[in-house]
Amino acid sequence: MENKANTFPKLLIANAQRFANRPAIREKEFGVWQTWSWVQMRDEIFALANGLAAMGFKRGDKLAIIGANRPRLYWGMCAAQCLGGIPVPVYQDSVASEMQYVLDHAEVRFVLAEDQEQVDKSLEIRENCPSMQQIIYDDTRGLRDYDAGILHDFAAVQEKGRAFAKDKPDYLQQEIDKGTGSDVGIYLYTSGTTGKPKGVVMTNDNIIITSRNSIAFDKLTEHEEILSYLPMAWVGDHIFSYGQAYVAGFCVNCPESEATVHTDLREIGPTYYFAPPRLFENILTTVTIRMQDAGKLKQKMFNYFMDVARKTGIDMLEGRALSFKDKMLYKLGNFLVYAPLKNTMGFSRVRLAYTAGEAIGPEIFDFFRSLGINVKQLYGQTESSVFITMQPDGEIYADTVGVPAPEVEIKINDDREVMYRSPGVFHSYYKNEEATRETKNAEGWVYTGDAGFFADNGQLKIIDRAKDVGKFNDGSMFAPKYIENKLKFFPHIREVVTFGDAKDHCTAFINIDLEAVGNWAERNNVPYASYQELAGHVEVYKMMLESVEQVNSDLAADPMLSNSQIHRFLILHKELDPDDGELTRTRKVRRRIIAEKYDVLIAALYSDVKDCYVKTEVTFEDGRKGAIEATLNIQDAKTFTPVVQQEAA
Repeated sequence: MENKANTFPKLLIANAQRFANRPAIREKEFGVWQTWSWVQMRDEIFALANGLAAMGFKRGDKLAIIGANRPRLYWGMCAAQCLGGIPVPVYQDSVASEMQYVLDHAEVRFVLAEDQEQVDKSLEIRENCPSMQQIIYDDTRGLRDYDAGILHDFAAVQEKGRAFAKDKPDYLQQEIDKGTGSDVGIYLYTSGTTGKPKGVVMTNDNIIITSRNSIAFDKLTEHEEILSYLPMAWVGDHIFSYGQAYVAGFCVNCPESEATVHTDLREIGPTYYFAPPRLFENILTTVTIRMQDAGKLKQKMFNYFMDVARKTGIDMLEGRALSFKDKMLYKLGNFLVYAPLKNTMGFSRVRLAYTAGEAIGPEIFDFFRSLGINVKQLYGQTESSVFITMQPDGEIYADTVGVPAPEVEIKINDDREVMYRSPGVFHSYYKNEEATRETKNAEGWVYTGDAGFFADNGQLKIIDRAKDVGKFNDGSMFAPKYIENKLKFFPHIREVVTFGDAKDHCTAFINIDLEAVGNWAERNNVPYASYQELAGHVEVYKMMLESVEQVNSDLAADPMLSNSQIHRFLILHKELDPDDGELTRTRKVRRRIIAEKYDVLIAALYSDVKDCYVKTEVTFEDGRKGAIEATLNIQDAKTFTPVVQQEAA
């Protein structure tokens, strides 16, 4: 049955038979978890699919999915696919203009919106999206007095679907039977670091085969529990919360809100977890802050047993031989420190955790693994259905991202760019044949845009985005992301942008982490009235200087990157923000926009001035525009003689 299930509706039918009353999805609402079994979820999806059919939804139609992780929004994906339609998830925090581009470009006819906020944005852009005809909403709050012309309550659509099914009982199954693995299953739009987002066209085979291979690699089963809290428009959530969930048959849990994710994580106790490095860094920052506020005895115990964990925890996790004393000390540490800490973080039951998207600091990586949490790295992208490399158990390293995932081939071309081909390779970019040809060649090899190489341990190591790798004026390599990630390993640094291509040396913009630095300010009786005031404080500059000089010292020992030491830096007066166009919705730096917007600051970094005035346009939460201005200090940093030169001397 499984191999015949080459579409998600067919998988749904198979799972309703195989797993029946096992939990398929949960949602927390008003503090209470509500659960739907596979049978119940099938019935909910079929009612919606029939309702869509009654409203005129046809094969090839697009259904935009806009909102946070909600069962009904996930059901919308499968309901559209039942009818041969294509779901188009949209980042829920997109401003109206960003949403308009995606909906218009994808020629969306139907919209499934979570709540009033998303309905309002849909109505605002309706005139500029001529294909849009119907809007279905999940949460009815605030929508009672809206013109019901094109608006439809989710439950009412399902009722319409149940009536439709009575009149045409065979219609839906006939439509499902028409589906094949080679059919287009979804459009996933890229975050658009360099321009407009591209619509990545994925087939059912892309997602299902990749999900099946990755499940086998990590021995996932129907007994896994995951918390789905990352954007539904992101390919990672689509694989973990949809692709793998349908193929393996495990349970997806939707948090009550973004604000309750941590509490909900503790209540669910997932066995399988994914987070980008920044979230692992945030968790460690929170732990560090709490321990700084703890009593002396608790601090002493924590520090002692964390030393024990650092020495023996990873060996314990990987099943290596340990002395009786080390085993007993670790078990005592687990009772007193590690187990309570994992419970606080919501990781008590985690059997497998993945991180990807950026480099993760070795100290952070080892911290979690030393606690007995099986954190691994993977490397992937939207165009690969996530998985390009994976780390096998027992071969887990902080500085490499694994071996080729099952059925994935990898090669490094003459420009040091990583290339791959696999069953997960995307079909095309929607309405963009030129970009498709530039990214995927005739033999099916995909250009990742990332520079990398295979390390001595046989695993892939990523240096940077190939297009971002530049050269200093002396010809040495400038890899901005690599330097930025080293600085972001410090808990008090949230974001970094470095400059150096076609320059004599490297300089940097720094964003402070408001929570970490704010806690430091509170403990040290440092008053501040705003982010801007705290960022400009002389003691905060000293803190950043220490971190920059530590990174410079580390870089001096790297033969390839010793010339990348940061000579000067400044702390930005505002956080880089997706609403201001400085970051993508997945928080990737838009380098070109930042270079244009802050050209006066970059020029100042490469002069001998000690400060620079800047006035910056910002977008407030309600969409209004404003401006903030500041005179920013520019700090010189100590650089170190490269180790290679020291040895030569």
